[in-house]
Amino acid sequence: MRYDWTPLWRSSIGFDRLFDALDEVQRTAEETYPPYNIERIDENSFRISVALAGFSPDEVTLTAEHNVLTLEGRKTEKEDKAFLHRGISNRNFKRRFTLADYVEVKGARFENGLLLIDLQREIPEAMKPRQIEINGAAPGKVTQIESKAA
Repeated sequence: MRYDWTPLWRSSIGFDRLFDALDEVQRTAEETYPPYNIERIDENSFRISVALAGFSPDEVTLTAEHNVLTLEGRKTEKEDKAFLHRGISNRNFKRRFTLADYVEVKGARFENGLLLIDLQREIPEAMKPRQIEINGAAPGKVTQIESKAA
């Protein structure tokens, strides 16, 4: 079941990216292939592990663009084999992950049949909290101005 965001669009301004992300989650909720894990390494580091049995690195492409990480697999194997049982999937796929602002892909590698994608949140210095110095008179130099009541 998909949720209709139309009533929220009519009364919300500037939330279009949020609605797009929620719509993408709804759309991909039914997709189960390939299976994957998302792991938090620490506060700003993450890893996506994707099970890609039967795929080689040259059959997989990984693209990061505008807060979306796209993983595509294209099998190039010819169907000249006669299988008695086929339990390892051999299908093409396209999986998208929506990344938060300032989350960047740091690298990807194949390890033990898994594609490991390392992500890092790197908040720019201008966006980080900083201590603001409060200017004022030094405690020893405070003078009081006398006021006379009228």
